[in-house]
Parts: sequence; C-alpha cells; structure tokens
Amino acid sequence: MDITVEELKERLDKGEDLHFYDVREEHEYEEDNLGAILIPLAELPDHLDELKDLKDEEIIIHCRSGARSGKAVKFLESQGFTNARNVTGGILAYRDLED
Repeated sequence: MDITVEELKERLDKGEDLHFYDVREEHEYEEDNLGAILIPLAELPDHLDELKDLKDEEIIIHCRSGARSGKAVKFLESQGFTNARNVTGGILAYRDLED
C-alpha cells in the first residue's frame, strides 16, 4: 500500500515516531535526506534481521522517485512483511511540496 508525500509530510511535521527507511545510495542520502534510516536497496536483504521485529508494523520506504522503494516494498512483502508502504513520487515529489 502506498503513502502520499502529503500524508508523509503531515506525519513528519507532527513528529510521529515512524519506521522510516531510505533505499537510495549513500551519496544521494548525503546530498538530501528526510531523516529516514539509510539502507540502500541492494543491501536490504542483508538487513532483514534488524527489521524482522517490524514484520507487522508499518514501515515507510522512500527513494528518489518511488521506483526503488516500490521494489523494496515488494521484496519485504515477499519476506512476510505485512505493512510496508511506498512513498509515491519519492523525495522529488516531497521536495516539490516545499517549493
């Protein structure tokens, strides 16, 4: 299930405690990030142990445009995660909100 950038921004602005992950590469994250935990998409399988306690929790995943985070959500769902959510439009759409 997807989450819109508007909903994400509202929840971040409220200071909600989110399980929020960024699956871009490290250099992209260093240039601009929303405060999510960085786990590059290619490394996601190596981090399943640290995520396993979140299998039934909401996990919000974003990337640059929504493509990599979509793949991450599909992968997590294949591993039994029940509430992984893709940020539609990614950080590009999020930054457009702020302009």
